[in-house]
Amino acid sequence: MQKRTSLDTTNLMRRAEELINAASNRYRITVQVANRAKRRRYEDFDNLDDPMMKPIRRAIIEMSDELTSTEIIGE
Repeated sequence: MQKRTSLDTTNLMRRAEELINAASNRYRITVQVANRAKRRRYEDFDNLDDPMMKPIRRAIIEMSDELTSTEIIGE
């Protein structure tokens, strides 16, 4: 179990670093990730599918998957 957690953390850190490196403004991308996490938290308040998947983790994963879309990072 401990090995899986460290692997997930490593993957999450890699994705966050990719987001920051792709963005022209680190502050703006940080705020965008935080806003998406906040929005998802309220949208999924009743949906407790995976208690280990916190909104900030979900937001980082979603946004790193959408790196090819210029509308998120290119603003």
